[in-house]
Amino acid sequence: MSVELSRRAFLVQSARNTFGLSFLPLAACSSRNALDESPEDVAGLAALVVDLEARVPSLLRAARVPGLSMAVIHGGRIVWTRGFGVMHAGSALPVTTDTLFEAGSLSKPVFAYAVMKLCEKGLLDLDAPLTRYVSERWIDADPRLARITVRHVLSHTSGFQNWRSETEPLRIHFEPGTQYLYSGEGFSYLQLVVAHVTGEVNRDSCEVLYGGLRVCETEIDAYLKSNVLRPFRMESSNYAWDSALADRTASPHDTAGTPVSRGRGSPIVTARYAAAGGLATTPRDYARFMLEVIDPAPPDTFRLTMASRDLMIRPQVKVDDSSSWALGWQVLHQKTGDLLSHGGDNPGFKAFMIASAARRSGYVIMTNGNNGMKAIGELANGDSTLNVFIAR
Repeated sequence: MSVELSRRAFLVQSARNTFGLSFLPLAACSSRNALDESPEDVAGLAALVVDLEARVPSLLRAARVPGLSMAVIHGGRIVWTRGFGVMHAGSALPVTTDTLFEAGSLSKPVFAYAVMKLCEKGLLDLDAPLTRYVSERWIDADPRLARITVRHVLSHTSGFQNWRSETEPLRIHFEPGTQYLYSGEGFSYLQLVVAHVTGEVNRDSCEVLYGGLRVCETEIDAYLKSNVLRPFRMESSNYAWDSALADRTASPHDTAGTPVSRGRGSPIVTARYAAAGGLATTPRDYARFMLEVIDPAPPDTFRLTMASRDLMIRPQVKVDDSSSWALGWQVLHQKTGDLLSHGGDNPGFKAFMIASAARRSGYVIMTNGNNGMKAIGELANGDSTLNVFIAR
């Protein structure tokens, strides 16, 4: 997980520039739910596949990114998935649709979904101070901590900076709820709250991390698996290190395309970063989660009611004229309707997703290189065949 605010800010701005107002207008919502009902859609998918299979290998070479995997949703269905390149530079191990990538901040919408369900069940209150649920002081000597709520964290209006460090201690930069400031720290704090509300915090297994932060093991991995990943058929996805999936996990690479070392996620690392950036997944698994948001099944023990879903994707704070933040999601404003979006930025991995709830369409792309956004931007910019297809 990166601790540099500039890396997150760059990715968010890059996402807006790449996928914002240049995105093709979306047509009126169609009632079709099966791709094979429309010959035009079948032909469109065929053209998309031909284009991507011709372009992606050269884009990866140019960007010095070893591998890429993606999934495309259209009309409420996953209609295409594909892996390109290799899992590890210098090897012949191909990226497949079963290859796992670090999703980075694409973890945040998944966690936000679980939080919204806890609010729906009455275990959390969207607008209650988080200090109601935990005794630990996330920051000392600032009375504004007692005014930070679930809504503030999920909409990035808590006032916390992205990440604390040895040189930049954690602080609250403004009155909670009054401004936007992207914050992984807020999600880490809310993750601690969820751990207290739903499971256990192991006080006998703790570590002191940078900035004097004391982190203890929790059951957050098991909770998110049981309440989001497995019910949504995200069978390959996880937060804690799983040795059974090691052979399917892509390696991270720097800007030169050289493999870089990444330690295995310990229980302490999971307790610190799972919600903000700890998800390991495949684009196909992540697309299954996206479908639960843009084409929801009826509510149940795990799935939100439509009222909660609508609240989750409703803009809460304006960032600029072209974008806002909802509860866990970036919202790109278009003349023809809003698009949900999020970027992912862990060292050696870049990812991006975009979706239209009105069209029940979208895509997710994951790469195992620090230059991954260069390839993603080329694939999804302007009037590319990818944009043309999901805007049908």
